[in-house]
Amino acid sequence: MRPSPRLRLLALAALLPLGACSTVVEAVKGPTLAPVGYPAALVPQQQLVLASTTPASANSLWRQGARAFFIDQRASRVGDILTVQIDIDDSAKTTNQTTSTRDSSIAAGIPHLLGLESSLGKILPGGFDPANALATNSKTSNAGTGAVNRAEKISLTIAAVVSAVLPNGNLVIQGTQEVRTNTELRQLTVAGIVRPEDISSSNTIKHTQIAEARISYGGRGDISRVQKTPAGQSLVEKFSPF
Repeated sequence: MRPSPRLRLLALAALLPLGACSTVVEAVKGPTLAPVGYPAALVPQQQLVLASTTPASANSLWRQGARAFFIDQRASRVGDILTVQIDIDDSAKTTNQTTSTRDSSIAAGIPHLLGLESSLGKILPGGFDPANALATNSKTSNAGTGAVNRAEKISLTIAAVVSAVLPNGNLVIQGTQEVRTNTELRQLTVAGIVRPEDISSSNTIKHTQIAEARISYGGRGDISRVQKTPAGQSLVEKFSPF
């Protein structure tokens, strides 16, 4: 027995709120941290855990915890990790002021027009004077003032993963960091392209040395939700013609 169209509509209406379950849970319990994994550009893989080795003796040339003896430890391959130092202290101030005024006037007459100037007086309304057939006067003025005063200051450190190596040797990096405090989640993401030569001996790089840098610092939670403009109000402000 097939259900009636009315029952199917009721079932569909009952399932619609399930799509917002994650939002409801986040509003009640707070935001949840994303699972730890490789960046999206890398193929997910299982991390191998190696058994600890016997520590080297005090007189050994081998430093405990070192991966290699003479190999450069800076990031150079897909999956390697490097530290990005973000230190933004920028300010911009711009002031613009424009003023323009224009006056124009035109006067024209047709005292003689193939002998038809007398006939025009019969066609046109009374008081027609061929010597003052046309006169215009216009005046326009415009004044505008604008000012921009912006200051940004961010000082953060984040570890990023090499997600690709370009044909010329440059490295594509991306990293994400999440910190949750009570019901507020702070999220920092960074991505871009770096030169291996710009990576310091301590395996760090500055954000000013990242090409195509994409740095995002924000969060979600109770405080961010209260500060955000409601969706309905945003749509009205975006599409309102007034």
